[in-house]
Amino acid sequence: METIKHECGVALIRLLKPLSYYKEKYGTWGYGFNKLYLLMEKQHNRGQEAAGFAALKMQAAPGEEFLFRERAQGSDAISKVFESANRQIAEFLSDSSAAGIASSGAQAVVQAGAQAVVQADTRAGEQAGAAEGEDPDYFEKRVPFAGEVYLGHLRYSTTGRSGMEYVHPFIRRSNFRSRSLCLCGNFNLTNVQEIFRDVTGSGQHPRKYADTYLLLEQLGFRLDREVERLFRQFDGDGRTGCEITRLIEDNMVIENVLRSSAPSWDGGYCICGMTGSGESFAVRDPWGIRPAFYYRDDEIVVLASERPVIQTVLRVSGDAVKELEPGQALVVSRSGEVRLSQVMPAKTVAKCSFERIYFSRGNDADIYRERKMLGRLLTDKVFKACDEDLEHSVISFIPNTAEVAYLGLVDGLRRLGKGEVRAEKLVAKDIKLRTFISEGESRNDLAAHVYDVTYGVVKEGVDTLVVIDDSIVRGTTLRQSIIKILDTLHPRKIVVVSSSPQVRYPDCYGIDMSRMGEFAAFRAVIELLRSRGMEDVITETYRKCKAQENLPKEQVINYVKDLYAPFSDEELSERMALMLKDADVKAEVQLIFQDIEGLHKACPGHSGDWYFTGDYPTPGGNRVVNNAFVNWYEGNDNRRID
Repeated sequence: METIKHECGVALIRLLKPLSYYKEKYGTWGYGFNKLYLLMEKQHNRGQEAAGFAALKMQAAPGEEFLFRERAQGSDAISKVFESANRQIAEFLSDSSAAGIASSGAQAVVQAGAQAVVQADTRAGEQAGAAEGEDPDYFEKRVPFAGEVYLGHLRYSTTGRSGMEYVHPFIRRSNFRSRSLCLCGNFNLTNVQEIFRDVTGSGQHPRKYADTYLLLEQLGFRLDREVERLFRQFDGDGRTGCEITRLIEDNMVIENVLRSSAPSWDGGYCICGMTGSGESFAVRDPWGIRPAFYYRDDEIVVLASERPVIQTVLRVSGDAVKELEPGQALVVSRSGEVRLSQVMPAKTVAKCSFERIYFSRGNDADIYRERKMLGRLLTDKVFKACDEDLEHSVISFIPNTAEVAYLGLVDGLRRLGKGEVRAEKLVAKDIKLRTFISEGESRNDLAAHVYDVTYGVVKEGVDTLVVIDDSIVRGTTLRQSIIKILDTLHPRKIVVVSSSPQVRYPDCYGIDMSRMGEFAAFRAVIELLRSRGMEDVITETYRKCKAQENLPKEQVINYVKDLYAPFSDEELSERMALMLKDADVKAEVQLIFQDIEGLHKACPGHSGDWYFTGDYPTPGGNRVVNNAFVNWYEGNDNRRID
């Protein structure tokens, strides 16, 4: 019901053959370009605020651009960046000596949208080659965006910052290709201040205080040191500058750059990059918080944030797509050597469980099975909430991302053998309706009509309505829209079921859940404490958190847990139900949540549950949650918490 903004998606492509190989086999010079577009579109669920991509031409001659980038904002950003790139390709071809293709091949490029560099017209490549003296490497050397290495990024802001200056990929340029660096990532770090001190301590003057900028400068500084190491190794014996440059480019060890930088990163990340000379890499955090999957054969290396995306785009089996292990880096050298290197020791694995519950595409075989299990494990709680009367209960789901958990719940209820299960689609979102009025009761009235209900299914005053969601975070949509509109069907009772546990704590590794006051569970526990005369617990928690502000992150304890300790899950659920029931709602309202044991049973490989339990896998997590509470207590709930 409530969209949680996720932490972004990444895509990396490294072609291992000359572009002419793909032209011969697949009929297009733009094979890598096309695959990048598909990888990004298939991950559109991971970022709808902005998108960008970069292309590297490893064979570009001096005087020619070797690193190209396009970025755009908005939900249609993917289309924008590829349309812009295609226009530039078409303009280049029409302006080049291959002018004869301007009315055919180049126009076809524009019409093909983001689907081709020149695949729409084979004659384009043929005529361009002829115009360039039959040079078979014309596209590889000259045509914009026709490269061997691609980086793609889809963005959701996790810090509240917006604007083109924060859209990935980021580029650090140099006239030496080996010192040029392009970077994008799916990450959020808890210790930006420490990284800032590391960067400035090396004598640098970063232009911005933001994690991506700082990582770019930190990695760039270490890249410079790697280049200098190789320069010292190859300098002498009468070698020219060009000879030394080629030796540096051919012998770069990108693992040296990563091993000297990554130990200072506290948080979840999958960071992808490429140097101007052709080294490409992706590195995953040692806790495995952020996801990364890759595929390789003798033609291509691909990495993305989700497994089924690679399966679909490359038409390969799930077994062929591997997971990048925690602390591991996938590195492809300039020469095309593919290496898996453990650049950081693996820590206690805490893969994000929200990836399985909500964020990742549900067509992954494992995720589909896990989401069904999340629903099935709620069977007994739901049956009890329906007073064990399935004849007078209607089971449904909201939103569409909860459909698989709904299927599991329905299956579980049917297995009880206690009567027919009335499974219906009761709620649908009216995607055309926009709440354009910004405030007051008028907006609330409009919000109540964002969803439509199915009439004629519910027996008024008799039936219990059960709707399953994947998570309840803020509760705003529940209160303003869902519960109100379900109440118009005049049920006896409304049961809202969450396939995930209660979200009690902020996320600091990439999800847009950072302010304590936004969580329905947090507001409920504060109400419980105040209603029972336990305000001293709130004050004492603040005192303990405040006392830790200047401690090293490794010494910080999550004292926010103390707020929840006096109450059971059921007490908190009851208070949340009272909060989310508007005064005009006539039906009884009950909330049911998955428990932690059920979560781990359904998703055994993804034990990261800090937003539910407060058990943060990295030291910086405890500092973040304490700072978030201090900000709330002091009335500064909009402040950054890193």
